[in-house]
Amino acid sequence: MSQIDWEQQRAFLAAIEEGSLSGAARRLGLAQPTVRVRIEMLENALGTPLFTRSPGGLIPTERGEALREHARAMALASDAFVRSASAAPDQVAGTVRVSASDMIAIEALPPILADLATRHPSLVIELSPTNRNEDVLRREADVAVRMVPPNQDALVARRVGVVALGLHAHPAYLAGREIPRHYADLARHRIIGPASDSPVLRSVQEQGFPVGLADFGFRTDSDIAQYAAIRAGLGIGVCQVPLGKRDGLAHLLPLSFSLDLETWVVCHEDLRNVARVRAVFDALVVGLTAYIAGS
Repeated sequence: MSQIDWEQQRAFLAAIEEGSLSGAARRLGLAQPTVRVRIEMLENALGTPLFTRSPGGLIPTERGEALREHARAMALASDAFVRSASAAPDQVAGTVRVSASDMIAIEALPPILADLATRHPSLVIELSPTNRNEDVLRREADVAVRMVPPNQDALVARRVGVVALGLHAHPAYLAGREIPRHYADLARHRIIGPASDSPVLRSVQEQGFPVGLADFGFRTDSDIAQYAAIRAGLGIGVCQVPLGKRDGLAHLLPLSFSLDLETWVVCHEDLRNVARVRAVFDALVVGLTAYIAGS
């Protein structure tokens, strides 16, 4: 066991998450034989195989699967250690990892972060666009933007308001077409929506809009791709009202259709007095409040 080192565990984690030696090598920036040797050394130290090889890649053994979360926890701790060591706690400098949904991270945060970077040039932002709520308690992120109320006691949370969702279309799509005035009118239009069941689709159905997957003329589970399709004039879809207003989209059926997403900025309570984290937290609160008010 004394022969186990962190680089071997990193190779194991990359392999189990990527599903192949080649994928692990790309992720780690190493040669494939180096990754293979490190995993073999780990297996020898543990006295058990961690993977079985198949034509489709690497399949974790029962022991390997049992060790996945332990390796991931060590990786998170290592990453958090590096970020914590990137600057002194009283300096607005060093690295802060920010997690937010795809749409917020890609469409709403860049201008906010650009202003922050201008004011604090020694600050480094590591942005994670994901619709999965990264665990702030486990330090997957230092600051997170969440669209659901946080329910963990050890978090500092600030509610910044409600992001409204609405039906939108590009004026080019609507040109020469009858603008829908009622839900029934949408049947004569191409509707943009998900390719599989989603929380937004269920919320739409709960509002009395009788739509299912078969009704969508353009389908994708990517929120970013749906929004790109709306902007390109492919049809009518759901997007954030502030984005639609910013990009000159027509907001359709505003009195009949609306979904509200509560929006929160959160961080771990242990980081509230770390200057770089506090600066990012405060900037996101101010910036997202203005973003919501712009709708």
